[in-house]
Amino acid sequence: MSAKDWGPSAPEAAESHNGEAVGIFGASELRDALPDNGEVEENKEHVPPQSWVPPTPYDYTSFGATGDHDWDGNAKVYEWDGEEGDVGPEHPALEVQLFGEPSNRAKKGIDFSKIASILLYQEGPARVEPIADFKNAGLHPAMLKNVQLAGYEVPTPIQRYCLPAIHLGYDVVGVAQTGSGKTGAYLIPILNKLMGKAKKFAADRPNPATYNPAIDVVFRAEPLVVIVLPTRELAVQVFNEARKFCYRTMLRPCVVYGGGPMRAQEEQLRKGCDVLIGTPGRLAHMIDRPQTLTLRRVRYIVIDEADEMLQDDWKDDLDKIMSGGEQEEGNINYMLFSATFPKGARDLAMTHLAETHVRLRVGRAGSSHENIKQSIIFVEPAMKKKALIDLLASLPPSRTIVFVNSQRTADELDDFLYNLGMPSTSIHAGRSQVEREAAMRAFRGGKCPILISTGVGARGLDCANLMHVINYDLPSMQHGGIEEYTHRIGRTGRIGHRGLASSFYNNRDEPIASVLTRTLLETKQEVPDFLQSFIPEGATTDNLKFEADSDSEDEAAGTGGGDAWGPENADAKGAETLKSSEPEEVSTGW
Repeated sequence: MSAKDWGPSAPEAAESHNGEAVGIFGASELRDALPDNGEVEENKEHVPPQSWVPPTPYDYTSFGATGDHDWDGNAKVYEWDGEEGDVGPEHPALEVQLFGEPSNRAKKGIDFSKIASILLYQEGPARVEPIADFKNAGLHPAMLKNVQLAGYEVPTPIQRYCLPAIHLGYDVVGVAQTGSGKTGAYLIPILNKLMGKAKKFAADRPNPATYNPAIDVVFRAEPLVVIVLPTRELAVQVFNEARKFCYRTMLRPCVVYGGGPMRAQEEQLRKGCDVLIGTPGRLAHMIDRPQTLTLRRVRYIVIDEADEMLQDDWKDDLDKIMSGGEQEEGNINYMLFSATFPKGARDLAMTHLAETHVRLRVGRAGSSHENIKQSIIFVEPAMKKKALIDLLASLPPSRTIVFVNSQRTADELDDFLYNLGMPSTSIHAGRSQVEREAAMRAFRGGKCPILISTGVGARGLDCANLMHVINYDLPSMQHGGIEEYTHRIGRTGRIGHRGLASSFYNNRDEPIASVLTRTLLETKQEVPDFLQSFIPEGATTDNLKFEADSDSEDEAAGTGGGDAWGPENADAKGAETLKSSEPEEVSTGW
C-alpha cells in the first residue's frame, strides 16, 4: 500500500519501505495477532476484500417497534429460588451464556509480559502486599471458579494490588492504563468480600421464580454496591462483567442508564439488586424515587472513569450518589478508577476517601503501553475516505473501530462504507438507545465488524479480538486532546493482547502534534518524518514532560510540573515499583 495518492502534501515517510508501508502495522504482524485469515488482500480500485462478511442492512421496522426491543439491561442474571445455602448450584446453560464456550474463555494475551513489567507505584498512607496469583489471593472457591471461567489466568499489576487492598478494607484510588484490567480489579475483591453474606446484608426481595410485578408486593432496591460510569455502553459492559462474577454468589446485579425504559429498569430493581451499575443521570433520577431505590445499605461506591465525570453538569448528580443517602460517614468504602487523573479527580478523592487509603498508579497517568503499535499517517482532508479504504483493504479483515469527531461524519462515513459493500455500523450520542444497543450487538457479534464511533465509544469498551483502531479524525485539543487519543487507541491491545492504532494526520492537527510525538517516544513507537520537528531537544523516554500531568492551579502555586502522582512531586513516604517480580524503592507523593 502506498500513500502517494492521499494528497500532494503526503510526506515521504508514508511511502512504502522494505515491502511494507512505513507508519502502518506490518501485515505480517497483524496476521500474527489475528486468527488465521490467509494472505493480505490486494487493494484493487478500492474494492473491499471479499473475505469481509456481507453488510447487514438496517431493519428500520424493528427500530421503530421499541416495545419489542430486547434491552441490554434485561440480560439474564443468575437467580436461585432456594431457601438455604450461601452459594447456588451450577447452571450449565447460563454458564455458557455468561462465559462463552470453554475454548473461547482465555483473557491472557499473547504478549502479556509487556503489561506484567509495567512500573507500578504504590502511593498514599497505606501499603499492601501484592498477590502473586488468583489461587493464593484468599478468594472464595465459588469466586475463584468464576475467575477461571472468565478466562483470567494471571492478575495484572492493578489487580495484584487492588485485591488485597480491598480485602483489607481500604479505600482505593487506581490510576492504570486503559486495557489493564481495572474492572476485574474492583469487581472480584468487592464481590468476594460479600460472598456468603448476601442473606445477612441484602434487603428483602421476591422469589424470582414466581415474581409477578402486577400482583406481588412491591419491593425497593437496596444495593450493597454502586458502580458509576460515564457512558451507557460502558455501564452495560460492566454489568455483563458483574453478571459473570455474581454467578452462584446469590448477589444480583442490575444496570440503569439513560435512553432505556424507566419502567423496565424499575422492574429489574424490584426483583432484588445487590450490585447496581449505572450512569450518573439515571442513578440520580432513581435515587429521587425512594419507593424504587435507597442507598441506605450501600457498602461500596465505585467511580469508574472518574476523570470523565468532572463536568459541572454532572456535579450535582455525582454528589448525590457519593453522599450515600442515609449512610453515616465511614460506613462506605470508596473506589475511584481511571486511566488519567487530573486535579478535579484528585479533589473528589480527597473529599470522600478515608485518610488511610491506598493509591496505585500503573505507569504514567494517561499513558498507553507498547503492546499497541501506533502509526501516524499523513493524509490530506480531501483524501481521507480513499486512505481509509486503502488501509482497510491492505490488511486482513478484523474487528475495527473508526473514530471521528462529529455525528455528521460518523453517519456519512457509515453510509460511504456500507454503499461500498463493507459491513459497517455506527454509534454516537445522536442515535436512539435502541440503535446504539443494536449497533454494539452487531459489532460484538461480528455481523458488522467495522464500527464508526464518536468519542462516546472511546471509554472503557472491551470487545474481544478488537485488533485495529483508526483515528479518521484525531481528537482536537479543545475536546479531549491526548487523553482522548489514549482512550481511543486503548480499545485494542487489551490485557496483554497486541493491537494496531492508525491515525490520519494533516496540518489541521498541528495543535496536538507536540504531545502526540512525545506519546510516540514514550511508548517506543516510530516518529514519522513530518513529526520529527516536534521531538523535544535531548528527549529520552525517562525525561519526557506532559502537560496533562500537572494543573494550572498547581503551576500557579509553584507546585506543578511533571506527573502529579509521580517522582517529580516527591515526599518521604516512598512507593513500590513493580517490575517483573522485583520491587525497588522510589520516592513519590500525591
